[in-house]
Amino acid sequence: MPLHPHQKEELAELAVAAMRERGLKPEFSNAALRQLEAINSDEADGEESLPDLTGLLWCSIDNDDSRDLDQLTVSELLPDGKIKILVAVADVDTLVRKNTPIDQHAEANTTSVYTSARIFPMLPEKLSTDLTSLNPGEVRVATVTEMLFKPDGTMAGASIRRARVLNKAKLAYDAVSAWLDAKAPLPEAAAQVPGMEQQLRTQHSVAQQLRAVRREQGSLEFQTFQPRAVFEGDQVVDIRQQEQNYARQLIEEFMVATNGVTARYLASRHRGSIRRVVRSPERWARIAEVAAEYGETLPTEPDSRALEEFLAKQRRRDPLRFPDLSLVIVKLMGRGEYVVERPGGPKIGHFGLAVRDYTHSTAPNRRFPDLITSRLLKATLSNGPSPYTDSELEYLAAHCTRQEDAANKVERRLRKSEAAMLLESRIGEVFDGVITGASNGNTWMRIFRRRLKASCWWRAALK
Repeated sequence: MPLHPHQKEELAELAVAAMRERGLKPEFSNAALRQLEAINSDEADGEESLPDLTGLLWCSIDNDDSRDLDQLTVSELLPDGKIKILVAVADVDTLVRKNTPIDQHAEANTTSVYTSARIFPMLPEKLSTDLTSLNPGEVRVATVTEMLFKPDGTMAGASIRRARVLNKAKLAYDAVSAWLDAKAPLPEAAAQVPGMEQQLRTQHSVAQQLRAVRREQGSLEFQTFQPRAVFEGDQVVDIRQQEQNYARQLIEEFMVATNGVTARYLASRHRGSIRRVVRSPERWARIAEVAAEYGETLPTEPDSRALEEFLAKQRRRDPLRFPDLSLVIVKLMGRGEYVVERPGGPKIGHFGLAVRDYTHSTAPNRRFPDLITSRLLKATLSNGPSPYTDSELEYLAAHCTRQEDAANKVERRLRKSEAAMLLESRIGEVFDGVITGASNGNTWMRIFRRRLKASCWWRAALK
């Protein structure tokens, strides 16, 4: 059976329909487009009065196809054995002011929505992939978080300031990770910058120390599915799993640390802020029952360290089925959400990351809570009034949670459509797989691309 033509176009149409169905706006308003026309590149070049950090060996590490670069990193070895890590985050607010038409669109959707056939950026691409993106060779204004780490990976101090920065090397996760694994040479963009190789090795070393510290504190490490459709022309020809690797861990650890510093800084200045939380699981008893099915006993009260020990054991014992166990536990833990934390108020924390102070601040080009936090930081650094009232923050926290959930549903729906298009030409073929669940007369399976040689996965519901 031949594949149906024009699949990418169909997927794009399905994505637009799914966006509207979930209350998301697939297009920018005319007012936003007029505002965009009036923005020029001179406004993005940087404020001359700010500290000049453009001489540092900044680099970005992101997906191969990423064009909205939100953060840069750089490291410095100090004489006393400590290591300084600096993380620069794009100052989107410089060009996207509160309550302007572009900001109103960003507030409506609250996030960029990524589907294989079409991306729905939170900000127009002229901004998110150009004027507010930390692109190589372009001087940009950024909020810079400076962190000092002891040799054992514990934080010895931190500070935040605004500065001018310059990306010296645009790098990709898979290429950097392959080099760190000694499976490939240093990526060319890094090799062209003297000193960048040692930069990356130092950052990798610190990130792995931070990861070990968080694991000891009970941070949960799941293996969940992050599939990406592969096209040849307009046809879906494969679905590949995005693998976790050293480079992704590097960025993840530095972003977790930066978000923690941001949250603590705002709290220390007696400012309300939007926090990213995962509450202590209300369905802990059911999580304990799942563990019991594997012959393991968990404490009667939620304990992230005990849960991580159980997950680590199962990862070693049965790596093939561990992603499915991860999915079960993630669903039982409940979703992440945004809440407002006020000075002196209770701290909910992030159960999955095993941290008490956590916000979203490192991706203002694609997440509205990060843009809100950026504005709160700028106001605090300048000793100015908060740009948001407490009631505005309360509304926005709930709204961002709802819209993020809607965006996730759009992305999941399109992944199912991609799988259906891929499998329509495979009817009658036999696959190996594992049964992952059953409900309402359907049997859910994770099937493998090649018999007994699983290099990617597809999900299917069998009547």
